[in-house]
Amino acid sequence: MIKTSKKIETKLVRSVNKNVRSSIRKLKPILKSIVGKKVNIAIRDLSFSEKRISRDVKKTISSAIANAENNYQYDIDNLIVKEAYCGKQIIMKRFRARAKGRAAAIIKPYSNLTIILTEKLKQTENHGSKS
Repeated sequence: MIKTSKKIETKLVRSVNKNVRSSIRKLKPILKSIVGKKVNIAIRDLSFSEKRISRDVKKTISSAIANAENNYQYDIDNLIVKEAYCGKQIIMKRFRARAKGRAAAIIKPYSNLTIILTEKLKQTENHGSKS
């Protein structure tokens, strides 16, 4: 007797925002706070965040929602944030004049921001056999 297992294939919806003007050190706490949440709750939390970079994160989530709706015909109410991560991009180096003819470096880092959404599947509960 051969068991056949059904694979439920869920498509991941991705949105990438390149050249975000922020360091990954400032982005990571915001991204950790939205992973696993429904998209409407994540957008609400980002709207009330006092961090400047939360606007760019909110824009990227909105782009991922639009991708899910238009490309995969997903229901917006069932979407959750599966992954959210960032990576390093270029670093602009500038110099500031200091005393006695010296210069101090100013480092302006950029980041890449990736948001991955998936559709939450309804789980049926098994309570075992009823006797």
